[in-house]
Amino acid sequence: MPVNRPSTQSPIPAAEIPVQPRPSLQRVLGVWSAVAIVIGTVIGSGVFLVPSTMIRFVGSVKLLFIVWIVAGLLSLFGALTYAELAAAMPEAGGEYVYLSAAYGPFWGYIYGWTQFWVAKSGSIATLAAGFYTYLTAFVPVLGSSIVVIPLHIGPGGSLLEIHYGQLVAIGLILILAAVNYVGVRSGGNVQLFVTVIKMALIGGVIAFGLLSGRGDFSHFGGKITAAGGMAGFFAAMVSALWAYDGWNNVSMVSSEIRNPQRNLPRSLIVGTSAVIATYLLINLAYFYVLNPAQVASSHRVAADMMSYLHGNAAAAAVTVAVLISIFAALNGSILAGARVPYAMARDGLFFRAAAVVHPKFHTPGNSMILLCLWASVVVLSGWFDDLYNFVIFGSWILYLMTAVSVFVLRRKRRDLSRPYRVIGYPLVPVLFVCVAALLLVSTIQTRPRESLMGLGLMAAGIPFYFYWKSRVKKY
Repeated sequence: MPVNRPSTQSPIPAAEIPVQPRPSLQRVLGVWSAVAIVIGTVIGSGVFLVPSTMIRFVGSVKLLFIVWIVAGLLSLFGALTYAELAAAMPEAGGEYVYLSAAYGPFWGYIYGWTQFWVAKSGSIATLAAGFYTYLTAFVPVLGSSIVVIPLHIGPGGSLLEIHYGQLVAIGLILILAAVNYVGVRSGGNVQLFVTVIKMALIGGVIAFGLLSGRGDFSHFGGKITAAGGMAGFFAAMVSALWAYDGWNNVSMVSSEIRNPQRNLPRSLIVGTSAVIATYLLINLAYFYVLNPAQVASSHRVAADMMSYLHGNAAAAAVTVAVLISIFAALNGSILAGARVPYAMARDGLFFRAAAVVHPKFHTPGNSMILLCLWASVVVLSGWFDDLYNFVIFGSWILYLMTAVSVFVLRRKRRDLSRPYRVIGYPLVPVLFVCVAALLLVSTIQTRPRESLMGLGLMAAGIPFYFYWKSRVKKY
């Protein structure tokens, strides 16, 4: 019968057992990658589409440019305000971190909930759907239906219809998810490369328009019949702000940017300023070549301008430029957006798996997979445009609260190191808050149904907050 003999080896005291550090996010993104995230995620398809909507709201080309400038300055003032917060708290999650620090975890959670389930997932789905929509110009079959599901769960309660293009959109989301999964450096390099190409192509469109010699400067004094008034001005402002949306995305990847105290403010300011200049120049080209009535009736302003100047081949080239532009915006949205559910999960306010950092790639891989899978579901549902409309009102409430947190944290956290302070404080953040408040008032007056539904979607997350909060207390 075997005899159990005591081990001759002495047990290692627990205190001497080496503890393997958990994998963490790494600071590998340089300033130009950060600038590319700002520019790449802002300039998607909006500037190629919204000028026609805006001129129908304001009626005057001069007023349209005033809207672009005001919306651009509002975005720049927001970027200047966010720069102080990002430099002081360079952590993953962006607004989630700032709202939690200023008002407590509940408001950070509400922001994260809205981003994951509606805003960011809806944005990713909208960009991917826009990509396949433009791609149908070359591959018409993508617009064909595969199957119609006999359930009234489609947009507006319609039957759910699945198109070939939706599968392409999902495939694109998953490919970019894989690129960003294997390293933030690879995702950042793709973002920088595609953004440079995008800006070169947009620069070409601007040059072709302004240097064509076939335009008329009298177009800039033109007018058409429009809604007009303050209601028209703010309706056009909503369209312009949609085109400017995304300048805040770089703050979500703060924990992966080298020397964030210097590079985050630089990227926010340089990137937003570059977008403003690009939008003003391309609109100058549009209205130099086309008159206000032509722009108002156009569904693809840039393509129609190039078609007028150089025929269908030039219009096809613009379509390629739009596809590249959307591709860059989609990559940047996936790269930045995955950091918000990761930050929530790290604090115990989301699925635990989303807090895991990949041991080899040092990315929040699980968070990225969850976000992209949900965005793919949104693509199939066809509800992405509606979700975006629903969430505009609630998102701007949170943007406004984030700007106010600069004042809150200067009083609440006097000890907080602030390598960068808002230029023009307190005027710059005050102006941002005031215009944002006016925009919210106008939005709830003109779109009460969508605004209230958006608030309802945000409120749906409250029970889950208390559920996850109770689980944090147990562990």
